[in-house]
Amino acid sequence: MKRSLKRIREVGRRVLSIQDTHGQDLVEYALLAGFVAVAAGALLPSISTSISTIFSKMQSVLTAAGS
Repeated sequence: MKRSLKRIREVGRRVLSIQDTHGQDLVEYALLAGFVAVAAGALLPSISTSISTIFSKMQSVLTAAGS
């Protein structure tokens, strides 16, 4: 009986650890996209204004969602 409970706990921990990594992938892709946008803005000043506008809109949406 103790052996089966131990096995169930082990499987539960594995499932929880798998679920925790999905959000990490999203954050990594968002950071990568942000770095690419900043690099593009630095290299191409003509699109710098539109990138700045997009980030400002994203900031306001995220701030509103957090409230």
